[in-house]
Amino acid sequence: MIPWRSVLLACSLGLGLQPALAQEGRVQRGLTFAQVHCAQCHAIGRFGESPLAEAPPFRTLGDRYPVESLAEAFAEGITTGHPSMPEFQLDVAQINDLLAYLQSVQE
Repeated sequence: MIPWRSVLLACSLGLGLQPALAQEGRVQRGLTFAQVHCAQCHAIGRFGESPLAEAPPFRTLGDRYPVESLAEAFAEGITTGHPSMPEFQLDVAQINDLLAYLQSVQE
């Protein structure tokens, strides 16, 4: 017979891992979005220069803005930025994914 304490411990540990796994998924999806839509101009990783000099590296965005404050700009559509930046309007899932990724690469 399996002791109930062991079962409860296993269940609580498993439930505790789900938020971490969900966050990892968000970070990975955010990276994928950045690779497809942003890497042509911005350095999206922890190292390197942006291909377009006026496009700030993602790892330094936290120096300019609280990263979580970018959610509203992503939802409404980014119309500022560097002059050649295209306008983006992200859905809620894309915003959460990109913010998770941005937070993961801040210096």
